Amino acid sequence: MELQPESDAQPAIRPTQFILHSIAAPWTARRMYEYWRDSSSLESHFGLGFEGDLAQYIGTETRADANYKANRRPDGTGAVSIETASNLKHTDPWTDRQIEQLIELGVWLHQHHGLPLRICRTHDDPGYGYHRLHSAWSSGGTACPGDARVKQFREIVFPGIVNRANGQTAPAPVEDDPVPNMLNEANTADMELQSGNWAGLSFRTAILLVGPVRHHTVVHLQFGDDTPSDTVIEGCFYTTDKNGGDRSLYLPIRAYGPGGHQFTSSADVGAGRHLRFMVRARTTDHRSVRLLHRAVTGPFWKL
Repeated sequence: MELQPESDAQPAIRPTQFILHSIAAPWTARRMYEYWRDSSSLESHFGLGFEGDLAQYIGTETRADANYKANRRPDGTGAVSIETASNLKHTDPWTDRQIEQLIELGVWLHQHHGLPLRICRTHDDPGYGYHRLHSAWSSGGTACPGDARVKQFREIVFPGIVNRANGQTAPAPVEDDPVPNMLNEANTADMELQSGNWAGLSFRTAILLVGPVRHHTVVHLQFGDDTPSDTVIEGCFYTTDKNGGDRSLYLPIRAYGPGGHQFTSSADVGAGRHLRFMVRARTTDHRSVRLLHRAVTGPFWKL
């Protein structure tokens, strides 16, 4: 379903973000297309109905107008947007079919356009987000996509994108214990990372969680501005026995260069297992890099 003349007349973008919206209408993807075509000068790249019916209206390298200042920035970058069916006040959660499509599309954007697997830290930071996350994405302020969907984005959709992109399967939420405990630890001591060597990280301690738990954990790392831009930063969650042995590694998550980076994992940790995290920096000239600050956050449920 191609929107004309928008698909041909609007300028090109280099997509660096994926922004999720609720349209505040219980429409199918076809009905959204008719609305963009006949009743509004605005539009999104994609539309998603309650039953998982997904439609694309504009190519992901053409500007769409649902994201205010994120539509197309002066450097030519811009956001890919999706409108999702909801009730009239966008207070309902996404359906299971909608969640599946959002995860699939998020993975495709990572693979096809190289969107980094992180939540956008600023309005122009590459990554994933939802409409109300940054004020520059809305001209007059918005609650979109609603509290229920923001919670799903942070606990199910975004972790699902990260894990599927990394070859993992995101676990289902724990239904009999809906109120999670929260992990929130930090360490501000500078740390020198030797190029090519994995280093286990301590926050309060080196052990993040002790199983049996189900978790969605985000490690935040801040690297010095003198870090070369082509430095490869890899983070890897892993579990051990109580003595630090019998390692079981998750797939490494990759980032590049200076500044802040996020590494996310959602999984179950078995009884008696310890969840830990390690990092590796690789520079072309084999120089070391400075890790300035590290923090770990996220909900976890006891099993």
